[in-house]
Amino acid sequence: MEPFVLEQETSLLRIMDWEKQFPGLVAGFTTRKGGVSSFPFESMNCGLHVGDECQSVVENRKQLCSTLQFPFEGWTCADQVHGNQIAVVTKSESGRGRMSMEDAIPGTDGIVTLEEDVLLTSFYADCVPLLVIDPVQKVAGIAHAGWKGTAAIISQKIVETISNQLGAKKENLRVAIGPSIGGCCYEVDDRVINRLVENLSPGTKGDWLKDKGNGKYDVDLKLVNYYLFIQAGIPPEQIQVSSWCTRCRNDLFFSYRADGGKTGRMAAFLGWRK
Repeated sequence: MEPFVLEQETSLLRIMDWEKQFPGLVAGFTTRKGGVSSFPFESMNCGLHVGDECQSVVENRKQLCSTLQFPFEGWTCADQVHGNQIAVVTKSESGRGRMSMEDAIPGTDGIVTLEEDVLLTSFYADCVPLLVIDPVQKVAGIAHAGWKGTAAIISQKIVETISNQLGAKKENLRVAIGPSIGGCCYEVDDRVINRLVENLSPGTKGDWLKDKGNGKYDVDLKLVNYYLFIQAGIPPEQIQVSSWCTRCRNDLFFSYRADGGKTGRMAAFLGWRK
């Protein structure tokens, strides 16, 4: 079942089963609709790093927080670099990056927290959003996984950080893998494939890969991350994977490939309200 449910009135994708089961949690993903940004970022661009007007991006972010009934002061994000670094967000770091790139947590693609009223966010236009919660201790974690981050096992890094530094038990963790470019649309070459297989266990199912010949392959990065989370010790039944493809649904999502590189960014969001 598709975990991300589209709310027509807000144009947001919400993880409704999580939010209903765990009061105080907000979890989901924006679309490209419902904001104030102009072409080619129309209209709900949440990324400050793509050339959009800063005031439009901040207004979009404030609008999202208002819809979520979450304090904008808690919006927290990092300067994503397609790596695998994970940062623990304390109360004193809450709000970093909400108004400017200069204030964002540097050189980081995953952020985790035990704090309430901290809205963890990260940004996408085809890459894979990874959302992790521990509903027992109210831990939240979010990571950005392009092919480089996936190959660098950022999925396992965020699990290790949540377990080792925040004290969560792996058997309590819930994972949602969000909308991204799908295996139907993501063509890569041997260089990428060789990096991806390095950290997959021998015997992992090959359903994430389709050989097209001539050194070209279609890859499902969502499935690769699914298998990596299982290798990290997350029970398969506690991992949900979105079926949305950002390139197929370019009407609903920003897509770096479909839009020729000049486009906005959706935001994945995750946090616990007081």
